[in-house]
Amino acid sequence: MPVTDVTTDAEALTMTLTAEFAAPVERLWEAFTEPRQLERFWGPPGYPATFTEFDLSAGGRARYHMTGPKGEQFDGVWEFLEIDGPRTFTALDSFANEDGEVVADMPTSRMVFTFAPTATGSRLVNTTHFDSAEALEKVVEMGAVEGSTLAMNQLDRVLEGLRAYAAGKGTQTEILDDTHVRITRLVEGPRDLVWRAHQEPELMKQWLLGPDGWRMSVCEIDPSVGGRYRYAWEPVDGGPGEAFGFDGETLLSEAPRRAVTTEHMTGTDYPSTLNDLSLEEEDGATLITLVIEYPDRQTRDMVLATGMTEGMEASYGRLEGVLERVG
Repeated sequence: MPVTDVTTDAEALTMTLTAEFAAPVERLWEAFTEPRQLERFWGPPGYPATFTEFDLSAGGRARYHMTGPKGEQFDGVWEFLEIDGPRTFTALDSFANEDGEVVADMPTSRMVFTFAPTATGSRLVNTTHFDSAEALEKVVEMGAVEGSTLAMNQLDRVLEGLRAYAAGKGTQTEILDDTHVRITRLVEGPRDLVWRAHQEPELMKQWLLGPDGWRMSVCEIDPSVGGRYRYAWEPVDGGPGEAFGFDGETLLSEAPRRAVTTEHMTGTDYPSTLNDLSLEEEDGATLITLVIEYPDRQTRDMVLATGMTEGMEASYGRLEGVLERVG
């Protein structure tokens, strides 16, 4: 992972994050100063950022919001103070309301980003300065250390490009923490078509099958927010295994970029998971990212032990065939 250290200093009133990247300083600077690239990693998993304003000049301002998995929105603004590209920039970072106005009773901090060359690429040092120990403590309690670590650890795939990052690696499963898992798979095909393949029953029945020997017997979807879905699978021609299914609700839908749903095993009292699907397209390929939130570590480990990753890889392999035929 790129992040090598995050420390807080109650005496200096700072939080400092250090990360190493196999990319030159100029490429790292570009990722932090081009809003379409910046929003691909600035928010941690489950809280992607959208920059609606970005004036990279002394006295200029950037405005953004992060959207949570249930549609909740968290707004922020930056005021750029000093810029010396590609080496460093400094900005005031403030919480904001939905109109972009600074929230006075929340901490405003001063962020200093420094980019330096190394023997293998470049190093980022991000030092955030606070006005008081109370402000530092409040931000840490809100999850700033964990959130910034998860966010910056997403930067590799932006710097490398999606093909270099994921092509040929198949379905990858990463444990993010006790209750969150991230699954990624690059597929050949445009994002609009990949989105359709996740939303239209006639397409889903062709690929969302898991290992060989199963068929999708039920595929009912209302993809609108608040809509319900129900999937079921059964063995082909009386093969081994018992029929099973899942049901849930759509909590967020931002076509063709993101969909968040609950997932519950039909007919059981197992708790639901939260499934956050996002799609990124680059050079004719789409990176599928699924962040799953489990109720606890035990449930997470139980599900991973079922061979979920291998089953998803079989399905994604079929998906590429569907995309080729339909596209």
